[in-house]
Amino acid sequence: MTSFTLIDGDATHSIDAAVIEGSVHLPPQALGTALGWELKPQGLCKGDVCVPVRNRNALVNADGVALDELARLLDRPLAVDTQEGVAVLGTSAGETGAQLASLEAPDFALPDLQGKMHRLSDYRGKKVLLIAYASW
Repeated sequence: MTSFTLIDGDATHSIDAAVIEGSVHLPPQALGTALGWELKPQGLCKGDVCVPVRNRNALVNADGVALDELARLLDRPLAVDTQEGVAVLGTSAGETGAQLASLEAPDFALPDLQGKMHRLSDYRGKKVLLIAYASW
């Protein structure tokens, strides 16, 4: 087992994980503690939502829960750097599509020049001018 950083949205978790042939395997308890999912007879569940697991052996084996298979089941992109011990679970295409269809910008927070944090959600219903700059 090695220390691994798992990033899921705004949450960052430090967990012990096994890296086997480039594949990251999480301890089964990390599903619940880090990601909020639980493996039940009816499938992979989070609250009242369950995702069917057709091939349990591909998801869970003696090494733990295969992170790449978990990402595939949840329809979420996964980026892994085993050398640095980091994995990032992205937002599913369905979730991103629903956000775009709502025409509502996702919430984020940025500091002003004095360091005071501002969240976009604090200004809902008001006109906001965002200026972005990139040097590339």
